[in-house]
Amino acid sequence: MDGIEGVLIDLDGTILKGNQSIPYADEAVAYIRSLGKKIAFVSNRGNLSRRMCYERLEPLGIAAAEEEIILSSTVTAQFLREHYPLCQVWTLGDDGLREELRHHQVPLARVPEEADFLVITLHETVTYRDLDLAFRAVHHGARIIATNIDKTFPNEHGNAIDVAGMVGAIEAATGRKVELVLGKPSCFMVEAALRHLQVPPCRCLVIGDSVESDIRMGRMYGMKTALVLTGNTKRSHLDALRAKERPDYVMDSIYDMICIVEEAMR
Repeated sequence: MDGIEGVLIDLDGTILKGNQSIPYADEAVAYIRSLGKKIAFVSNRGNLSRRMCYERLEPLGIAAAEEEIILSSTVTAQFLREHYPLCQVWTLGDDGLREELRHHQVPLARVPEEADFLVITLHETVTYRDLDLAFRAVHHGARIIATNIDKTFPNEHGNAIDVAGMVGAIEAATGRKVELVLGKPSCFMVEAALRHLQVPPCRCLVIGDSVESDIRMGRMYGMKTALVLTGNTKRSHLDALRAKERPDYVMDSIYDMICIVEEAMR
């Protein structure tokens, strides 16, 4: 942790599995804070609002202020508000996305035919009607944005289908492609985290379970990277990684950071 001032911590697979905490994750977060490091929780969760995420973390003993939580739903809402303030938006996703859009005063379309953009995120209760309404939005000219395009995310049952499944259905039915992805490893997520931390990338550490999103994001910005094996990536996957995909550190879980740092300080 020498030279590190800011720590970007993933949620699913790093801190959480579904609604459950990964063992001792709360202690690891508290330990990082005790070292005087600034923290940003950076997650591709686009179906939650920051309020909902805070309410999920707080009962698990994981201290997090809402402003420390940077979700792909948050970054998507900020992007639309800044660049398309008068656009009408239709969503394919759970209620958290709409809550975050409303919080940032992004107008929601009354009917899909009026939408300028369709925003797709994780939809854990998706129905045929949801898909058909999204199809109608694109059929009538809405451009497609995705909060992220991860194929899977880890929950308490193992790996579950993620946003790529919803994107695939709409792209296949409409023949139209996603124009913009706002979540990790995009510049939009990194810039939002750095604005909060007020720390240069070279003094940041990314901790996450995904080589494709967490490690790639950190490496593109010159951050230190630590891969945990409690989520999408298993130890058996490491040998297949190319040199540019390899993290600086590999830990069985985020709790191992306490042991590693304490040992180094002896």
